[in-house]
Amino acid sequence: MSFLSLSRRSFASLNQASTSVARAYSTKAPPSAATLPESKKRLIPTSGTYPKGFLVSGIASHVKKTGAKDLALITSPTYPCSAAAVFTKNVFQAAPVLVSKERLQDNGGKAIHGMVTNSGCANAVTGSKGLENAQQMQEALDALTGHQRSSLVMSTGVIGQHLNMDKILPGIQASKSHLGDQHEHWMDCAQAYMTTDTFPKLRSKVFQLPESKVEYRMAGITKGAGMIHPNMATLLGTIVTDLGVAPGVLQYALTHAVDRSFNAISVDGDMSTNDTVALLANAGATDGKIVIDAVATKDFEAFRENLTEFAQELSQLVVRDGEGATKFVKVSVEGAPSFEAAKTVASTIATSSLVKTALYGQDANWGRILCAVGYSGVNEIDPKKVSVSFVPTDNSEPLKLLVNGEPEKVDEARASEILKMEDLEIRVELNLGTEKTAYWTCDLSHDYISINADYRS
Repeated sequence: MSFLSLSRRSFASLNQASTSVARAYSTKAPPSAATLPESKKRLIPTSGTYPKGFLVSGIASHVKKTGAKDLALITSPTYPCSAAAVFTKNVFQAAPVLVSKERLQDNGGKAIHGMVTNSGCANAVTGSKGLENAQQMQEALDALTGHQRSSLVMSTGVIGQHLNMDKILPGIQASKSHLGDQHEHWMDCAQAYMTTDTFPKLRSKVFQLPESKVEYRMAGITKGAGMIHPNMATLLGTIVTDLGVAPGVLQYALTHAVDRSFNAISVDGDMSTNDTVALLANAGATDGKIVIDAVATKDFEAFRENLTEFAQELSQLVVRDGEGATKFVKVSVEGAPSFEAAKTVASTIATSSLVKTALYGQDANWGRILCAVGYSGVNEIDPKKVSVSFVPTDNSEPLKLLVNGEPEKVDEARASEILKMEDLEIRVELNLGTEKTAYWTCDLSHDYISINADYRS
């Protein structure tokens, strides 16, 4: 898959999509695709290799007043999918979250043939009417695929407003003629997920398993730019594969992957009502045959590793598109007594407003990092063992700030050079064990306030 340039069609489509998603539901003129910085243009794929048996589409149902794409379908009409999902832990769970959870439970994670996603309206905090609307979306997709009680649904956008079903339902029917399996269909689908995103977030990959010579494929779409924080981060994500995996095993793999990807990112520390990451496996590569039905196999371990790496790549696109963000920051915590402790410390640093504003101001105020480590709640931390460094992304020498609790004489000029980079890493060594993890975040800028101050205006 190439990330070097936009194809003519993708560029034109993105330009159309961008007219509605300039970081807010705003009356302000949005930037066109042509004005995207090169750092974002290179993240948009111009080709891909996609899983067998899936047909997708993305159209404008005109829920968005600007006419941008806002209705996405991902279907497996021939092969029933094993399905798994991880949902928001927000108490105010949106209607699509509730009905999708119910469908997965009722089906036992089996016999799923499609996912319908709309953007522009979250169908959240909408009462019994919202539940009815979400169920109608499921039924409309069931009718399209020809398989009853086989559909999941996701929505994203403004909270507290009802869906315009007079547009959504005809849109689902109209989507049938737009379904396809080519890169352009996947790009259309990814664009229909977007709200305040500035670019469509699409990835695909080919992989193999140690005990099988078959070539398998994986594809994923995600969206999100603001209100991003676990559990889950505020976003939607769908990953599909033509590998055959039993439902319970699939859920186990997804939970592991999400804990190390979508649940390890933060833009602003706000958790949404609609967050969902779903995984569909249709066994299209083996004509419906289940290949993995147990976790104690080399094939499962290889699949879980491939899925985790893929989910990390997808989730990092969300951080790179963080509202108002100018920096992509990896927070690494090593030498922790447990994975949970490492993640707690990393999350605390990544969500500190003081750390994030210092990064935006290119200020090497490592005291804010250390302060976050100290109030993270990990009781085992010993101040005399903690080390902190800035790690540049140009493969040059890390800049040590604190070593075993003792402050280093910091080269401020070197620190400034590192903090001017778009990508950087904050590395914390606790020296308490062997566990480690990473968290991905961004800085907090003036633009974040401006974007969210007029979100509904």
